[in-house]
Amino acid sequence: MVDELIRGLGLVPHPEGGFYKETYRAALKVETPRGTRSAGTAIYYLLTQDTFAAWHSVTSDEVWHFYEGAPLALYRVGEDGRLETVVLGRDVTKGEQPQVVVPAGVLQAGESRGAYSLVGCTVAPGFDFSDWEMPTPESLVSEHPAHSELMRRLSRTRP
Repeated sequence: MVDELIRGLGLVPHPEGGFYKETYRAALKVETPRGTRSAGTAIYYLLTQDTFAAWHSVTSDEVWHFYEGAPLALYRVGEDGRLETVVLGRDVTKGEQPQVVVPAGVLQAGESRGAYSLVGCTVAPGFDFSDWEMPTPESLVSEHPAHSELMRRLSRTRP
């Protein structure tokens, strides 16, 4: 199923892990403190049991949407250092949420709770890789020692 999704949706490897494809970039431009950006962007994003979304932050709000597969554990660390786990999925009776917002600047990471999770991410103002930060494993552990095991496990050196 994973290979079919990658081929069928035209997904390519993402620098933070998993596979993605941009599906929308608004023609409308907006001015941000970082320069001109599209008003919004959207991607398909696929995580498998062998991949994860490494710790990163984006300078815009990001909305995650669940499409299919296993639920996805989405971890967020706020400015206060508190770790929150939200499960993206369909079964709201089990506390899963079909849509989750990660506010601008919040540290986030994610992993599938099964063979694969197909989700989407919508970013506004639109995503630009210059607005994306993926901290080093060392800096994550130094800044968040209470969560050092999870920081190490879901981090990678930026390519």
